Amino acid sequence: MEGDGVGMTAAEFTEAGFDEMRRRLSEMDEEAAAVRDMQAKIEKEMDSAQDPAAAATSQANREEVDSRSVFVGNVDYSCTPEEVKQHFQSCGTVNRITIRTDKYGQPKGYAYVEFLEPEAVQEALLLNESELHGRQLKVTAKRTNIPGMKQYRPRRSNPFVRSRGPYMAPYFFAPYGYGKFPRVRMGMPYSPYY
Repeated sequence: MEGDGVGMTAAEFTEAGFDEMRRRLSEMDEEAAAVRDMQAKIEKEMDSAQDPAAAATSQANREEVDSRSVFVGNVDYSCTPEEVKQHFQSCGTVNRITIRTDKYGQPKGYAYVEFLEPEAVQEALLLNESELHGRQLKVTAKRTNIPGMKQYRPRRSNPFVRSRGPYMAPYFFAPYGYGKFPRVRMGMPYSPYY
């Protein structure tokens, strides 16, 4: 073995292998601990979401934030959050600008502006029908969505399909369908006792 140029004995080789295995085992233990922490954190968030007291707190927090926010409609598609912030800077300190986008990242044409103080909302409402990028903005107070209180929208009828109405009986009811008659036998059947 000494002629091969390998300078390790069997005992040293196994000791080095054990050290490597111990190091890998400690890394795996650290990763497992990190996964357990993340799982506990997620379970805690899930429990707090199902907890009615926490839900009421989050609802109250949402209402408080919405009382400091305005809805801005008819926003130009090329408008940036910085330009919207500059437009509403005169009303008060702007905390956050949210320009909603579709699933492709294209702006939907409206935004939400959140202020630090609730008094700024009244100032922002005065900017209703002001112009930004050549478009007339529509500014209203942001409303708070109430979970489970979705407005009922009845189905819209198709304008291309003619219907008689929901309970209107037809003028003539054909029991076998339009233009169809029941099949009748031709001639008399044979009867020996008749």
